[in-house]
Amino acid sequence: MSLRVTFVAAARSSSLLAERFEDDRPLDQAGWDEVQRFAHDLVPLSAAELRYCSPTPRSRATGEALGYAPLVQLALRDCDMGRWRGLTLGEAMAREPAAVDSWLADPRATPHGGESLLAFIGRVGGWLDTRPVDDGCRVVAVAEPSVIRAALVYALKAPPATYWNLDVCPLSTTTVSGRAGRWNLRFDGAPIQPSWA
Repeated sequence: MSLRVTFVAAARSSSLLAERFEDDRPLDQAGWDEVQRFAHDLVPLSAAELRYCSPTPRSRATGEALGYAPLVQLALRDCDMGRWRGLTLGEAMAREPAAVDSWLADPRATPHGGESLLAFIGRVGGWLDTRPVDDGCRVVAVAEPSVIRAALVYALKAPPATYWNLDVCPLSTTTVSGRAGRWNLRFDGAPIQPSWA
C-alpha cells in the first residue's frame, strides 16, 4: 500500500527579505493575488481524500481560498524559534551573530531556546509517517515552506544540512509517495520536449 502526499506551499505574507521566524501574519495582497493567479492549477488537489494545513494564518487562508477545507495539524507548525520568534534572520544575526552561526552549523543546536532543526525535521517526518495508508490514498497539505523543506529532508533521508539547500516557492507543489520509512520524491510535471526533437 502506498500514499501520495502533495504539499502546497502557503502563499506569501511578506516579501522574501521580510520573512520572519514563525510568522503568524495573514496573507498580504501579493499573496491573495498569487492564490487567484494559480488557483486554476491548484484547485483540483481538493479532490484528495485527506486535506490538511499548518496552523499559520497564511496556510489556513491559502487552503480555504483553494477550496480544500483543510484540517489544521499542529505537527505541521513551523520550527519553534524560541526568543527569535517574529525576527527576520538579519535581525537575529544583528542581535546574536555567534548564536545564529551555531544554529546554522549544528542541526542539534538550540541557541534561541526553541526547537533544534533535527527535532523539527523529526516532528514533521513523524506526521508524514503516521498518515493513514490506504492503497492509492491522496493527501494534500498546505504548509509553510520551512515545513515542506523539513518533510523533504526526512522523506529522502538526507543529511540535515540539506535543509538549507532547498528552496520552496509560495504556492509551489511537492509530492512524496510511499509509506512510513519508505518515501520517494515524485515529479508530476508534463515532460518538456527538447528543442532538438
